[in-house]
Amino acid sequence: MVTKQPGLKKALSAVHLWAIAVGLVISGEYFGWNYGWGVAGTMGMLIATLAVTVLYITFIFSFTELTTSIPNAGGPFTYAHRALGPLGGLIAGYATLIEFLFATPAIAYALGSYIHFLVPSMNVMYTAIGCYVLFTAINMLGIKESALFTLLVTLLAVIELLVFMGIVAPHFQLKNFMHDSLPFGWKGVFAALPFAIWLYLAIEGVSMVAEETKDPKRTIPKGYVAGISTLVLLALGVMILTGGLTDWKKLTTIDYLLPEAVGIALGKENQFTKLFAGIGLFGLIASFHSIILTYSRQLFSLARENYLPLALAKLHPRFQTPHRALIVGGIIGIIAIVSGKTNELIIFSVLGAIVMYITSMISLFVLRKKEPALERPFKAPLYPYFPIIALLLAAVCLLSIIYYNPFLSALFFAILLLLIILFVISGKHKKGN
Repeated sequence: MVTKQPGLKKALSAVHLWAIAVGLVISGEYFGWNYGWGVAGTMGMLIATLAVTVLYITFIFSFTELTTSIPNAGGPFTYAHRALGPLGGLIAGYATLIEFLFATPAIAYALGSYIHFLVPSMNVMYTAIGCYVLFTAINMLGIKESALFTLLVTLLAVIELLVFMGIVAPHFQLKNFMHDSLPFGWKGVFAALPFAIWLYLAIEGVSMVAEETKDPKRTIPKGYVAGISTLVLLALGVMILTGGLTDWKKLTTIDYLLPEAVGIALGKENQFTKLFAGIGLFGLIASFHSIILTYSRQLFSLARENYLPLALAKLHPRFQTPHRALIVGGIIGIIAIVSGKTNELIIFSVLGAIVMYITSMISLFVLRKKEPALERPFKAPLYPYFPIIALLLAAVCLLSIIYYNPFLSALFFAILLLLIILFVISGKHKKGN
């Protein structure tokens, strides 16, 4: 490991961490999960979501032990490197980058779709690219400024989802939700898993700002627990109420789901429908901005440990932010926008997340044996059952995604295999833990 490393500024409180945890994920309530209806139906998607909710609750309570014990910008990469060595670090780092780098363009495309819904003359792709430029620049201004912005838009996004539920609840009909609700049987439930994961994807990104947190031993658990509690309530509320609003089959492939649902409830010519679409941008902005923040820290950490070019570990002399990592991540995202589809980007991102969850839980078990004296300010409750449940559910999700998405899975693992070969050839796998 590199000993002399650039440090990041400590400025975040528990409230900031809650905002980042929710902000990272909240766009998942706005779009993306409805693709799960297309492969599973409303009840199939609900069953998949309940299973994934158990996965995330057990995972986050277990993952918090790692984050508080090793508060480092590398997050999952750092845990796996410490527990499993350089090769384990490579796998976790790659998986984490895939998760965050490919979730962001999916959200950018949804942002473009929402703005196009409001202003039809605005091109979806060009708007998405413009969002990358704008929010990359905002993230360069400093972690405290970035976190305050995240807090503001996250609060607005949560309020909006509560308002949305209040609007559609009077129009909910159980017969709509239950109509042809399991069209593909249990196969559909497994096919829907990546879209259920999208409802919670990226909450673990809080670990990548742990190095910038004040009193991480106390603030990180508070941020994580408050974050996952908020997201469970929002995810289930939005999904169930929207599913009973109308014929759900009409809503399975659109990226501006919430304004469309409000339009059905109130009428598309209703002025509040347009207003709702406008403020609906806050949820997408919260996730987009927060994920840019976290993937830049992962790129920074991997570069700091010589897994990526050292130039990416340079900090801006004035703002102390990893500006080069921000720019490179933005370029990768723009390329993905041009070349990918929303559902494919989601699945590819989820593949990275699941592999990272598996390596993180394995790292937790290894570190418990390898470093029993390691200070653990927060310990996984009901150990070893919580991490075992998280590990098993993650493995089921991975096998399901591979089965239903063979091409994307083959691409994901082919890139990983190539990186491992290059890593071994370079001799870096022999360097100490």
